[in-house]
Amino acid sequence: MFEVEFIGTGDAAGVPVWGCDCPACRRARTDPARRRESACVAVHTETGVTLIDAGVGDLARRFDFGQIRRILLTHFHMDHVQGLFPLRWCERTPRIPVHRPDDPIGADDLYKHPGVFDFRPPLAPFIEHDLGDLRITPLPLRHSRPTQGYVLRHQRHRLAYLTDTAGLPETTLHHLRRHPVDALVLDCHVPPQPRPPRNHNDLTTALALWRVTGAPRLWLTHVGHHLDDWLRQPGNALPEGVRVAADGLRLAGDGQVRTTHRTSRRADATRSSPEPRLAT
Repeated sequence: MFEVEFIGTGDAAGVPVWGCDCPACRRARTDPARRRESACVAVHTETGVTLIDAGVGDLARRFDFGQIRRILLTHFHMDHVQGLFPLRWCERTPRIPVHRPDDPIGADDLYKHPGVFDFRPPLAPFIEHDLGDLRITPLPLRHSRPTQGYVLRHQRHRLAYLTDTAGLPETTLHHLRRHPVDALVLDCHVPPQPRPPRNHNDLTTALALWRVTGAPRLWLTHVGHHLDDWLRQPGNALPEGVRVAADGLRLAGDGQVRTTHRTSRRADATRSSPEPRLAT
């Protein structure tokens, strides 16, 4: 068993954005299937759950203590770790391993008072590490503080999860070209921009990176309300093989849809279509 569940696919503001009256936010307020929480993914294997980031605050409701085998952090921005703070006071044993980038600062006092969490030394990048039920390869990303993505391998399937990033380091692109993945899950914060954003990908950048890697499938995540709104506008579509992730979506190990809790009204926002004409 290897299944990737998107728990949160939004940026730090989420969707709807507080105080925003754009069409995407208005729809999200009335349709729960259009809402996006902060970044969090659950990787399900035969032996339990590996969390990638913890941007949502209700992890205790979603998972029993014994289900979570480990946590992989991409970085220590609060929208990726805020869900750890209520969990750390658990008095159960054993402690839960947390793999992290090489960031000596961390977030608030998590290092000083880790509670149930065992923050492990950073793993070497570009090397596959065997965690038993799952093999992971950390890959450096480009962000405003130390950040890494992960290639997940389970038996014959390989999936890369890469957020938050603005472009990709050449060394990471080289690794993905040499070690192809079945699917790429990639940061895409906003629609095409005249200039690429500083800390995240716009759609133009995300599509260019996907083509360089040669991955058969691309899933866009860390999505903001402006991209959701852009996708609803006539004439704005995604190439074949590219879709937008949604909270509640589950993928098989090869990146194809396994199950989804989305309503039919959400499907049109994630459907692949002919190549769009992108502004530059």
